[in-house]
Formats: sequence, structure tokens, C-alpha cells
Amino acid sequence: MDAYTCILSKRDTRAYQDRPIPEESLRRILQAGRMAGSAKNLQPCRFVVLKDGPKKEELATCGQFAQHIASAPVVVAIVLPQDGREFDAGRCAQNMVLAAWAKGIASCPVTMHDGDCALRVLGIPQGHRVSIVLAFGYPPSSGSRRKGTPRIPLEELVHREGW
Repeated sequence: MDAYTCILSKRDTRAYQDRPIPEESLRRILQAGRMAGSAKNLQPCRFVVLKDGPKKEELATCGQFAQHIASAPVVVAIVLPQDGREFDAGRCAQNMVLAAWAKGIASCPVTMHDGDCALRVLGIPQGHRVSIVLAFGYPPSSGSRRKGTPRIPLEELVHREGW
């Protein structure tokens, strides 16, 4: 799938097949995150990968609307130093979800509303914080997928030469 098609067809998915993600695919997803640009090339993002069911269930309690991460085959937490930039984590996350989707692996970003809970569950060292958590898994059959809300037309979003 070319990059543009990948971007246009990617949708957040909160339901997953009970099917493991091959280690080679996971490595490719993590590598895509590693290769994201960052301010001053500081490369601040670190990753915590979870496959353990009870650990994923415990992490799900740290966020609102995060229950689906317990059923995801793989969960990746993007960790930043305390002074790290959210923009860098966002670039990293976007690389990862697009690399996954190019391999047919769905994803959904999750906010950890209780940051202290996420730090404790993941064993994150002091001076760091969980920026975002990504749930990864193969999507359910196409017949059972939600269509979602239609996108706002481009003409309503774009202003030229000023607002």
C-alpha cells in the first residue's frame, strides 16, 4: 500500500482479532517509531511493549475509555523524559500506526489520564512520563467494522492567504 492510501484508509480500531502480531511486524512498527524526527534530533521517545494479559488489564485502568487495550495483542507505551515534547511523541506515534496499518495491523491511541498509575504499572523510572499508549492488533472482519463519522470536507477546513 502506498503512503497516501495508507494515510487515507487508516482508522482507529478498538476491537481486535485474537491473533498474535509476528515479532518481525512488531519490530518494523517499533523501528518506524524510532525513525521519527524529533526537535534538535534529541530522540527522546522510549518504548515499553506489553503482551501480558494481566499487565494490559491493569494499564487499562489508568485511562478513561482505555478498556480495549486489554484485548489488544500488543500495547506500546511511548515514554518521554519529563521535559520531552509531546510533538515528538505524536510524530513517533503516527509513524508507528501508519507502519502497522501498511501491514494490515490496526491501532488506536490511548491517553493515560492517571499518569501516576501508568508510571507504576509500567515501572517507569523517575523523571519520565507516559505520553501516549498505542494498542495494536488485527482488525475484525470488514463486515463487523464501524464506518465512523464522515470527515469534514477539505473546502471547509482550508483558508488561503489568511482565515
